[in-house]
Amino acid sequence: MIPIPVVVCVLGGWCAIYLVDTLLKSSNTLKASYEDWLLTYGLSISPFRMRWQTALFNHQFYSWGRWKPRFLYLWFSIGMVFGIVAMFGSVILLGKTLMQTLTQMLTEAPKAQNDRMLQVVVPGVNLPVSQLTYFFSATLISGVIHEVGHGVAAIREQVRFNGFGIFIFVVYPGAFVELFTTHLQLISPVQQLRIFCAGVWHNFVLGVASFVVLFLLPAILFPFYYTGVGALVTEVAEDSPANGPRGLFVGDLVTNLQDCPVYNVEDWNSCLGDISEKSQVGYCVSAATLQQLSFPARVYRRLDGTVECCSNNSLTDICFSYSNNLDSQLYACLPARKVIEASKVCRTNIDCQKDFVPSFCVTPSLENQTRLIRVKHPPHIDMLYVGHPMHLQYTVSLSSFVPRQNFLSIDLPVMIETFCKCLISLSGALAVINAVPCFALDGQWILNSFLEATLSSLIVEKQNRELVGFLILLAGSALLAANVALGLWMVTAR
Repeated sequence: MIPIPVVVCVLGGWCAIYLVDTLLKSSNTLKASYEDWLLTYGLSISPFRMRWQTALFNHQFYSWGRWKPRFLYLWFSIGMVFGIVAMFGSVILLGKTLMQTLTQMLTEAPKAQNDRMLQVVVPGVNLPVSQLTYFFSATLISGVIHEVGHGVAAIREQVRFNGFGIFIFVVYPGAFVELFTTHLQLISPVQQLRIFCAGVWHNFVLGVASFVVLFLLPAILFPFYYTGVGALVTEVAEDSPANGPRGLFVGDLVTNLQDCPVYNVEDWNSCLGDISEKSQVGYCVSAATLQQLSFPARVYRRLDGTVECCSNNSLTDICFSYSNNLDSQLYACLPARKVIEASKVCRTNIDCQKDFVPSFCVTPSLENQTRLIRVKHPPHIDMLYVGHPMHLQYTVSLSSFVPRQNFLSIDLPVMIETFCKCLISLSGALAVINAVPCFALDGQWILNSFLEATLSSLIVEKQNRELVGFLILLAGSALLAANVALGLWMVTAR
């Protein structure tokens, strides 16, 4: 959950800003000078919203809008087609997401949440606090690129550009452009479409560009970092089971989980997923070693039905199960490290038959969902982890990039990766949401211009076309509101 002090600071800060703004505007002596100051710097303040507008960048926008007119015509024409397709596609995507959410609510299936393409993001709930900087930076950049698209397209279509601005709503940053409305209403519906679709088009292009950078990152960083040799540990949480004298440390290179090779972070996640889904693997131990290491112990069943045979409260001994040639299940309390080190993994006794040495496949007898995992991170001694595999995944941060020189930061590639992923997610989400035919979003104006361009000959009366658009906008707004409301409930209330 979001830390209470953060909530108090945000609410308290906005209340203080609004209180000062109200007092200054109601003061007989300071009102005029304060309002002049706000007007000079293009500032406006309202409850939980602060806005800044400027004409400083108008010259730059006009230079962009007049650069290579034929190229820009083609560029924004492609964007118009994309925007129209995105408008229909966003409705289908929101409908599918709503059905998935309702299905999850009715079936109580927790895994279905990860299958949804669109999810409501609540900082501190399903977005780690450590990633807030990436989140807000990517949100601002996505918003700026979105509005640059509108501004440049408007200038290309001979619509007067009044200014560019940035706003903060509660804690979320954003951007906007101000256009001369009269000019916008005088141009043709197709020209309007090029302007209204430019925002979602630029968000799509930004997402694709971020994906290309993410895909080519190993090649881009090749002179400084190499990949494909393992997963480099960049952080171990203080409460992580992997934190300890024989655990993992920052700078360790993980090369294997059990018998699953790890060449990068994707392999680490994949191996942990397989270990979690499959049954616990065993280890080949010779009959002589088994007799030497085991000692008598009382066998009893845990509440979940699994068997425990170590009653000495030792942190190094684990109960192992195995079967002899008579197919009877036997249990032995054994020192885990001595059993596992230099042992071959197995599933049955047949996997251990080698050189005619009698051997058994001994399997740790652990609680349900608990696994014994051998983590190789040479040159250090193997780490033996006992617990749920996902706890290891959530509390250890890794990178696929290994520095070629000691002075290079191990965090830089992770920062670039995380930022690119945030840009892909947020810019893509901004494109989808803005394309929805919903009141107050780009989709409203895209829909109105699209209906004017396509239905003017079929529905002659403008009022009837506006009625059709209103009904579609009403349905689109209800669809988006239902997704947001149920998404928030799924994230915060469950």
